[in-house]
Amino acid sequence: MNDLQITLFGAGGVFIVAVFSYNKWQEYKAKKSVERAFSTDHDDVLMREGEAPAAAPAPATAPVEPVLRQEPRFDAAPAVKTEPSFSAPPAAAVAPVPASAPVYAEPSLEAAPVVAPLAVPQQEEVSVASEQANSLVDPLIDCLLPLSLEAPVRGEKILPVLQTLRLVGNKPVHFIGLHVNGDWEPIVHGGVYTKMQGGVQLASRTTALNELEYSELVTRLRGVADEIGAEPEVPDMMEVMAEARNLHRFVTGHDAQLGVNLHTNGAPWAISTLLFALEKQGFDVRPDGRFVMPDGEGGHLFSLSTNVTLAEETTPRLTLLLDVPCVAPARDGFGAMVACARSLVGRLDATIVDDYNQALSDAALAEIAGQVQEFYQEMDAADIPAGSTRALRLFS
Repeated sequence: MNDLQITLFGAGGVFIVAVFSYNKWQEYKAKKSVERAFSTDHDDVLMREGEAPAAAPAPATAPVEPVLRQEPRFDAAPAVKTEPSFSAPPAAAVAPVPASAPVYAEPSLEAAPVVAPLAVPQQEEVSVASEQANSLVDPLIDCLLPLSLEAPVRGEKILPVLQTLRLVGNKPVHFIGLHVNGDWEPIVHGGVYTKMQGGVQLASRTTALNELEYSELVTRLRGVADEIGAEPEVPDMMEVMAEARNLHRFVTGHDAQLGVNLHTNGAPWAISTLLFALEKQGFDVRPDGRFVMPDGEGGHLFSLSTNVTLAEETTPRLTLLLDVPCVAPARDGFGAMVACARSLVGRLDATIVDDYNQALSDAALAEIAGQVQEFYQEMDAADIPAGSTRALRLFS
């Protein structure tokens, strides 16, 4: 080994020692800096021995959030399906409704007051928005689908997503939100909501919600919830199916349409002549060709059929038809229909007859009117009054 090599080795060793010493010095400085940064002159109460930490001040009682009103469900149904009839319908056709039922509440709201049912509200001041919300998501005729939000959301952010889930089969799906002001309301642009509630209608005039529809609903609901940052609470399918079948039995047992016929006493009427007479009587012609008697509020009391196709030029028979569960008793739809029939008797030279062309006497019409009143009482007892929002949704 020559002198150059010895010199290089010596220089390398000195360099290594210098780097090692410099690193140690930097570690020492960093350690002292951290100790100074976290040092304190105060004792840590959590580390004291023999002393319990001071109790935190009790929080102020939080206001109880309003709970979506709940209605009793159809927990019982008639054992035998009954067809709609006006020959003294049996009392068993009415699905009994429990006098009281549990009110839906969040787990943290055990002390929340029970809110009165929708049909007989106890609070005098109920906002229009709250009434609309309870008509859209109704615990009596809808399967409730609570959704917990990760954070408050604005209506305009979630409405486009909710619009993708409006129907399952032929059953409508609606959503409402708990506004930051404390009221449940339909979700609208500009609103800010801390909770949501969905609802799918359990039955319609034609069918009950079935397993396939419910499975589709759950799948689509989870997709919607993921997009808006929510966690859905999905009810048990078997319980939902039982409620849907019970409600549908009630609907089919009260799906009553009552007709009164007019038969010409002479030659068949010309359709052109009928149009003039019906307009004089106050009928409106709908785009689908139906004649309806308006109720003055955008709806109608009863309809009229010519019993022939549009291609026919004459008809010997007219039928006035009352959709009984869709007209409120206060409007006296049957009485208005009979009065209209009697007026047309004079205009058209006709006779009021039943479906078998037998003349209907005043006594027979009065007896039918009494049966209609009994029918209304049954619907009231089931908390689905004829002509109400609930009835119109179920019998649409």
